[in-house]
Amino acid sequence: MRELLLLLLLHFQSLILLMIFITVSASSASNPSLAPVYSSMATFSPRIQMGSGEEDRFDAHKKLLIGLIISFSSLGLIILFCFGFWVYRKNQSPKSINNSDSESGNSFSLLMRRLGSIKTQRRTSIQKGYVQFFDIKTLEKATGGFKESSVIGQGGFGCVYKGCLDNNVKAAVKKIENVSQEAKREFQNEVDLLSKIHHSNVISLLGSASEINSSFIVYELMEKGSLDEQLHGPSRGSALTWHMRMKIALDTARGLEYLHEHCRPPVIHRDLKSSNILLDSSFNAKISDFGLAVSLDEHGKNNIKLSGTLGYVAPEYLLDGKLTDKSDVYAFGVVLLELLLGRRPVEKLTPAQCQSLVTWAMPQLTDRSKLPNIVDAVIKDTMDLKHLYQVWFRDRTGLSPSCLSLNLIDASLGLIRLQILCTLLNQDC
Repeated sequence: MRELLLLLLLHFQSLILLMIFITVSASSASNPSLAPVYSSMATFSPRIQMGSGEEDRFDAHKKLLIGLIISFSSLGLIILFCFGFWVYRKNQSPKSINNSDSESGNSFSLLMRRLGSIKTQRRTSIQKGYVQFFDIKTLEKATGGFKESSVIGQGGFGCVYKGCLDNNVKAAVKKIENVSQEAKREFQNEVDLLSKIHHSNVISLLGSASEINSSFIVYELMEKGSLDEQLHGPSRGSALTWHMRMKIALDTARGLEYLHEHCRPPVIHRDLKSSNILLDSSFNAKISDFGLAVSLDEHGKNNIKLSGTLGYVAPEYLLDGKLTDKSDVYAFGVVLLELLLGRRPVEKLTPAQCQSLVTWAMPQLTDRSKLPNIVDAVIKDTMDLKHLYQVWFRDRTGLSPSCLSLNLIDASLGLIRLQILCTLLNQDC
């Protein structure tokens, strides 16, 4: 439909040029000052016979009249078509419009974006966001009909399926059952935020889809799964060396720094944990699952419902409910402990008793002599104790202590030891 409209507009432009040409030709023929030129041309060309001045003027006016009739008739048809197209689009439901955009491949939007420079595209994407809408049948085909063998993860409102799109792009498709308003709200919130956020350490949104009973979010596929699966799954972290774990910590810190410091307005994740840190085939880490995330300009910091996962929520947040970026920093500190110790954030001691990893680890972390004994046995042989002490203790260069100190909630993202981690990996921050 849009392509036809563009063709008609191009056709109208051609008609305007034709009308101008006819007008100029007619003016030239009816201008007496040009008559000697044509007369002289007739003298050298015996086949050209010049009529009288009256006949020339009559022919010129006739051509002009025909050109005007054709042009204005075409203009009227185009205006009528545009009005009909507007009425047609107005009467469509939003869902129908989304499906239509999906089927046409958003060709009009793509065409308009290609007309601008790359810089303009990026600026527009950050400010407004752009989401590709998939047809449900396309996602069913990509996941083999959402078969159980394609499931690679499970959340509170549905499952995540591995799939392959028509363009041979591997994807992860989250199917959300619209069983509650909360599920619908988290779906819309995640799509809106990820359409505006673009960073190498934040999961990429490929598109979305929606129907009456279900909603779908399509992400890039992260082949190595979540950090939680790698650390606490069957392999028990055996694939993650000390340096790989520090690289994962650095990637996560960079993603958080982007959300807190470079997004306008700042974005607070609110549910950072090892299961929401995904790893690609090269073990590069990306933050995912933005259903609970908030932009601080849209909501009052003190008017947001308490959320998070047991073991990752800062104690001060539980007490006063005040949300700041330091809530994410605390959760990141718990992830650092998981990477270092290989333990879960909350472990069951008895069926009726649990122990927090932070509570257990704090006395150990303040004693240098105990630290080597509590490190994950998988990485003991791949690490240097000097580097370990640099990460967890204040050293003589005056660097700040680890964010997992007793005053953890007062730490800022700048105290996550980015510079130390970069030094260990021989990278520039």
